Amino acid sequence: MDKLQISLFPLLQGKGVPYRIKVIAFMKSLKTTGKICLAGGALWAGLFLAGCSNPADTSTDNSKPDSVAPEAPAVAGPKLTIAEPAEPAIAKPTTEAKKQYVIGVSLLKQDDDFYKALKQGLMDEGTTEKVSMDIESADLDASKQADQIQGFINKKVDAIVICPVDSQAIGTSVTLANNAKIPVFTADIAAKSGSVVCHIASDNVEGGRLAGEYAAKLLNGKGNIAILDLKTVTSVQDRVKGFMSAISKYPGLKVVSDEEVPKAERDKAVDKATNLLTAHPEVNLIFGINDNVALGTLSALQAVKNDKIIVIGFDASPEAQIHISSGTSPLKAEAIQFPHLIGITTIDAIVKSLNGETLPASIPVPTDLVTKDSFGK
Repeated sequence: MDKLQISLFPLLQGKGVPYRIKVIAFMKSLKTTGKICLAGGALWAGLFLAGCSNPADTSTDNSKPDSVAPEAPAVAGPKLTIAEPAEPAIAKPTTEAKKQYVIGVSLLKQDDDFYKALKQGLMDEGTTEKVSMDIESADLDASKQADQIQGFINKKVDAIVICPVDSQAIGTSVTLANNAKIPVFTADIAAKSGSVVCHIASDNVEGGRLAGEYAAKLLNGKGNIAILDLKTVTSVQDRVKGFMSAISKYPGLKVVSDEEVPKAERDKAVDKATNLLTAHPEVNLIFGINDNVALGTLSALQAVKNDKIIVIGFDASPEAQIHISSGTSPLKAEAIQFPHLIGITTIDAIVKSLNGETLPASIPVPTDLVTKDSFGK
């Protein structure tokens, strides 16, 4: 098992795809430390996915081809003025940890900006709450994750946090922890079986609703919409649910296509969007369920020099923000997650539960919407 070194590192977090060197330079220019406030350009952005990724149940997978990525400027643009929301009050323990709890954490992956931010939130709040953590990465390998959880059980940790690689398969490991009387918590991605004390994740329904309301506004309540989807993922299902609930209020809006993008990968999104443009030339707006999909769609539009179709996405990575802030890109808005806050909330929820206090079955972490008006001068 590859164990991650637990160390604080000030990285700008923005969930999405591997960025070009120029975008990395942009990210480095916005470094910050400690608990993150997004105001002033220190963004801990959200997916993938969210809430959402794995081979069988994923949407945060990094896409490989930089060749299809929109070119990003080398300098920083306007700074995002959206601040990280307050932590959900229901997660906060009323007293400090009764002892130094030991928590085992199995992340989905370690090379994704979303999970880097989530990990940082875990570590930040772990330091505050004086808990000890053993953080490992499954690297999108379900069997590796199962081994990590068995290792935590053998070490008799006080609690286990899982970001499942496979929401269905992880149930076996959750049950093993249940049998060992070790409480299990899930973050970002839910488990479909086994007993989980609490699931902490972005409010994806809310994010989808915000995206849908803005889409309706941009289309003035009338037009044809296509969705580039990942229907196997619960968090994505929630995003689409929220989006559909918003646009359903406008009789003039019609969804003419809902296409699956395998693993929500960026290169696959380019292909799907290219085919979509041929099959449905009447489309006015495309909703991409994460950054990979939205930016892949943007690449497809750029390839055919089509700047008429609007793109709305989800996650608002630094690369996506550059396009949105310009006001001239087809990418007009993206819902944004706060993975750093998910990490903070997860640790507090665990401490609260181990202290003997009651928690709800799930804690939704707020989302927001990034538009061209979300940036300062």
